[in-house]
Amino acid sequence: MKHIDEYRDGNRAKRFAAAIRSITTRPWTIMEICGGQTHSIVRFGIDELLPDEITLVHGPGCPVCVTPIELIDQALVIAARKDVIFCSFGDMLRVPGSTDDLQRVRADGGDVRLVYSPMDALRLARENPGREVVFFAVGFETTAPANAMSVFRAKQEGITNYSILVSHVLVPPAMEAILSSPSNRVQGFLAAGHVCAVMGFEEYIPLAKKYEVPVVVTGFEPLDLLNGIYLVVKQLEEGRCEVENAYSRAVRRRGNEQARDLVTRVFRVVHRKWRGVGEIDRSGLGLRDEYESFDAARKFDVDDLTAEESIECVSGLILQGLKKPDQCDAFGGTCTPEHPLGATMVSAEGACSAYYRYRRERKRTGDG
Repeated sequence: MKHIDEYRDGNRAKRFAAAIRSITTRPWTIMEICGGQTHSIVRFGIDELLPDEITLVHGPGCPVCVTPIELIDQALVIAARKDVIFCSFGDMLRVPGSTDDLQRVRADGGDVRLVYSPMDALRLARENPGREVVFFAVGFETTAPANAMSVFRAKQEGITNYSILVSHVLVPPAMEAILSSPSNRVQGFLAAGHVCAVMGFEEYIPLAKKYEVPVVVTGFEPLDLLNGIYLVVKQLEEGRCEVENAYSRAVRRRGNEQARDLVTRVFRVVHRKWRGVGEIDRSGLGLRDEYESFDAARKFDVDDLTAEESIECVSGLILQGLKKPDQCDAFGGTCTPEHPLGATMVSAEGACSAYYRYRRERKRTGDG
């Protein structure tokens, strides 16, 4: 694993941390957007290497976590139908809706299948023409091209028993919602490298200028993240607010233009509700009119379902960077991965899941 190891070198990490300490003269609060970055930060103790003046807060960077409870309930209704094969990535199976989750629907006889690609679901539609096949299309810009391709191919091939339940959200509008909030305390961002690999980073430039915050595109390994933090702090200390690409091995300014074109062809920008956060204008993707026959919510007439969040779960505050998981009264008590109150404890990228797994382990073994 030479390629990975070079980005996990402990001595280089300590040198990065020392460099950050050497340029830090005042308190700064930095938010990482991606849940994968959050897990690396907590797993490797990156935040504990930093000077006390630097506070890392965790943003709404887990698409599973921000999928609204209404959409989970829509999925449960559709998946329980006898004529449906319901396909999803694994994380979504345990995300709680109002009363149940997809895992329970499967245990009760629903044909719920774990797949690794929407193209797997499309293949099932070809092989089962007498049944409806629905794919739960959840994700940020990263997964949108593959989901768009499945719908594009279905239309090309005349496959009418395939549809997707769309829960796509977009990163830049979420960042703007955080920055425009009266309670905002974020002064700089680490942008998600995998999102930028698809979409590029031009959309962040007006945000950085309007709100006077530096944005640094970075990856997911410890040295990637420490380098990103260093560059954000350097900008803050120098009074700059620019977009920098510190993940040039994977990201180009305009991203993957073919993937972007496909997304634009199949999807349109819509208002979208984020679980625990609320509706954010123009922050999601929905199918264009010419592809509306592939919209599972319309096909199965479930798009008017409403639901209420748990009042005990504070995941909304966590996703906005206003609280950390271990500041929640339910954390590790009434809310655990086995019995989660909210999606941030279920998802492999959720901040609560990361804290539960890594911070509790270190405390238990005496390493933290």
